Amino acid sequence: MLQVIGVSKKFGQKTALNSIDLNVSHGEFVSILGPSGCGKTTLLRILAGLEKPDSGKLILDEKDITQVSAHHRDVHTVFQRYALFPHMNIFDNVAFGLRCSRVAEPEVKRRVDEMLELANLSGQGKRTVTSLSGGEQQRVALIRALVNMPKLLLLDEPLGALDLKLRLQLQQELVAIQRRVKTTFVFVTHDQQEALNMSDRVAVMNKAKIVQLGTPLEIYEFPKCLFVANFVGNINRMDGKLRQDDAGRWVCDVESLGTYFVEPTEENKVAGQPGALCVRSEKLSLFSRKPSTVDNVAEGSIRALTYLGTHTQFDLTLKNGTGIQVFQQNTQKTAKKVFQAGDKVFVGWHTAQSHYFTGNQLQ
Repeated sequence: MLQVIGVSKKFGQKTALNSIDLNVSHGEFVSILGPSGCGKTTLLRILAGLEKPDSGKLILDEKDITQVSAHHRDVHTVFQRYALFPHMNIFDNVAFGLRCSRVAEPEVKRRVDEMLELANLSGQGKRTVTSLSGGEQQRVALIRALVNMPKLLLLDEPLGALDLKLRLQLQQELVAIQRRVKTTFVFVTHDQQEALNMSDRVAVMNKAKIVQLGTPLEIYEFPKCLFVANFVGNINRMDGKLRQDDAGRWVCDVESLGTYFVEPTEENKVAGQPGALCVRSEKLSLFSRKPSTVDNVAEGSIRALTYLGTHTQFDLTLKNGTGIQVFQQNTQKTAKKVFQAGDKVFVGWHTAQSHYFTGNQLQ
């Protein structure tokens, strides 16, 4: 339904977008995820018609909209600052776009009432927007955009100003509304958990490029490069060299630490090539004695530990000086921690739980 084809944009000498390609299906919820300055907001502004690309094309529902002005595109945007009209009540805020389009008043009432019900605000149309909580204002801004039934809705970090608990609640509400109205959503965020929780697919951006596009599971469990692995979640890195052992299995030799089994991708199976063996913090297990139940074991000591409610974070120093983190789920109440700072421990993981990156994947 939406095609972004080779879109590039510069501001002076700075490249904001470098030949971006992206396809979005009808009714899909796609998140653009990346750090500040990666180009995600510039991409959203180009989709909205607020910026013009230097090159490339935008196709919306088989129509070239590259040079179409913002107010003539069938695209609406919800910003982090909701920009509600303080002198209007909820009903009039939602109805504003319909009335500007000269929609008949009975139809305005029908569609606004429908949207208020969708946002759990039925019967509250006469309330002033100044009396609304942050979450209610976010819902009003959303349905004000949706009431015009755009082909594409852009959302620019609309939950960023809310507290954590309300943000989590509204993530679920936003997805539920999107599923009901079946409008195509493109959601821009720097919050990894937000993107994973809400999206059908996630496009991870870095340095003006999309470096990986996939489902939340693909992005998290099968990152294509070290940047994606590091940005989405927490990952530990141990540098080494790849080789095959006598049995033909691929291993990574980490200096002053040991030899560890890995499963490199086909393009990475080059003996002698330096790279990074990476394992997510929650995939690691701690042992007081060297275990025989896991494929790979490293020795180290606990430098510090932090109780975080759902899990405890252990900061370790391995015997070669490498620092790593282990997340251990807190499954039961304990009067005394099993492990304490200063303890000598063994860290274990299975081969399939690790990643091996090399060459351009390390950037």
